[in-house]
Amino acid sequence: MTNQLDLFDRNSASLNREIILNDDGAVILYRHFFNLAESDDILNILIAELEWKQEYIKMYGKSIPIPRLTAWYGDADKPYRYSGIKMNPLAWHPILLDIKSRIETVCDRSFNGVLLNYYRDGNDGMSWHADDERELGKNPVIGSVSFGGTRKFSLKHKNVEHPNNKQLVDVDLTHGSLLLMTGACQSFWLHRISKTKKYVKPRINLTFRFIE
Repeated sequence: MTNQLDLFDRNSASLNREIILNDDGAVILYRHFFNLAESDDILNILIAELEWKQEYIKMYGKSIPIPRLTAWYGDADKPYRYSGIKMNPLAWHPILLDIKSRIETVCDRSFNGVLLNYYRDGNDGMSWHADDERELGKNPVIGSVSFGGTRKFSLKHKNVEHPNNKQLVDVDLTHGSLLLMTGACQSFWLHRISKTKKYVKPRINLTFRFIE
């Protein structure tokens, strides 16, 4: 059986790769995938030119705003559903196609959609979840790119008896970083972006996916 890390060796040998997990799936971090100047330019374009939306979820019979702004861009026939929300794809913006092309060369995968989350400050976050929606298929590759303020990304194993269920795996996702999740990661692991009382700059995260 092929080691999941082998999938990324072919085109990433020259990059500074950090292995975060290689247990029940793989999580790999490229901390400076985009340089500072291009990361600044990309962040400004994403904030100014994308169509951000405030989505709501139903809780206890009430509509509650989720704590972040979102957008879904992708191929025309690839809507995305999560937490009772259906997102119809917006047409690809050129900057998103450029980012997509860059990360596809590293992970040797094609993506046809990207979910964007705009964390405006420390009051915005995302609770524990896995990217395991049916339309993503079995063992999806998720390419997660971050621009803006540094936020803590945490993982814990779904098995309550696993050591990492109690002791979290924490990673600081920095400006211009790329995090890849692959193999059985979504079947065995949960992840989150926790809220914080500390001052943090606005952050935009892009998670590239392939919708079957």
